[in-house]
Amino acid sequence: MGNSRKVYFETYGCQMNVNDTEIAWSILQRKGYLRTVELNEADVVLLVTCSVREKAEQTIWNRLKQLTAMKKRRKKSLAPMKIGILGCMAERLKTELLEREKLVDVLAGPDAYRDLPRLLTVADGGRQASNVLLSLEETYADIMPVHHAPHGNSAFVSIMRGCDNMCTYCIVPFTRGRERSRPVSSILEEVRMLSDQGVKEVTLLGQNVNSYRDLSEEQFCSSGPTRLSEGFQTVYRSKQGGLRFSHLLDRVSRVDPDMRIRFTSPHPKDFPDEVLHLIAERGNICRQIHLPAQSGSSKVLKAMRRGYTREAYLDLVQNVKRIVPEVSLSSDFISGFCGETEKTTSRLCL
Repeated sequence: MGNSRKVYFETYGCQMNVNDTEIAWSILQRKGYLRTVELNEADVVLLVTCSVREKAEQTIWNRLKQLTAMKKRRKKSLAPMKIGILGCMAERLKTELLEREKLVDVLAGPDAYRDLPRLLTVADGGRQASNVLLSLEETYADIMPVHHAPHGNSAFVSIMRGCDNMCTYCIVPFTRGRERSRPVSSILEEVRMLSDQGVKEVTLLGQNVNSYRDLSEEQFCSSGPTRLSEGFQTVYRSKQGGLRFSHLLDRVSRVDPDMRIRFTSPHPKDFPDEVLHLIAERGNICRQIHLPAQSGSSKVLKAMRRGYTREAYLDLVQNVKRIVPEVSLSSDFISGFCGETEKTTSRLCL
């Protein structure tokens, strides 16, 4: 039990890490911990970390040295401060984090937040504690996140975890594991709660948000294969059955007609026409779509294992504009990918 000890969170990186912070806090709150926004009051400091960029990791290493110095200066009359690393960096650098200058007391990977109370108990006994096991099933569906600003106008709702795409430049499948989706019922419960709190905008969140697939109810497990955007393919075997993203988007948008619905981050392959028609028809689904391109060269896209060509991507853009004429599109690119030349780089302007 937490015995009213105070926990201080610092969150780095993507919005998924913000959501992970809310999940971790929900678990610790149930065990009697208190939350503080004052670092000097903290008995436990937990850093929710990112490994996508080298700079993000270096920031954490520097912060750990600062916290360790603070821990050593702490008055002996107070309980020793415990320092923990959560999330992607814990998964990727577990051995180094535990051994390098003994900066960390607790390590918990993205699928190990339920184990935080036990890990902290082990650390209280003077030992380092670690759980970085990835799961094929963990979605935290039964844990309602404690939204840090419950009276705000907007909130993020995690609908899935992990990714199966295995793009050659991306570390997410190795730090967050395989793709898993929360049951629709769990997501709807959270959206209803946010609506009751007066939240006016919800963003559905996932590493590959529109590849959502709920297999929790047996009657949906035998449905047909996944429909992809025209001209797109996957690097993995085609999946069967389940409630898809269009079903979820439909159900979520009906909870509160006055609540705006967004989603991020999608993959271009998962925009079949039924998703686009739903966006066009439903008034509270925002006409704003982030559509990552990553490269304007089919050769580079193949090296990235993205599953589409430049031509297929451009055809998709035209299809989106045809079905949702008033849509606002945004994209992102990776420039300087391995083997890329000035000729391919010059084609990034679509």
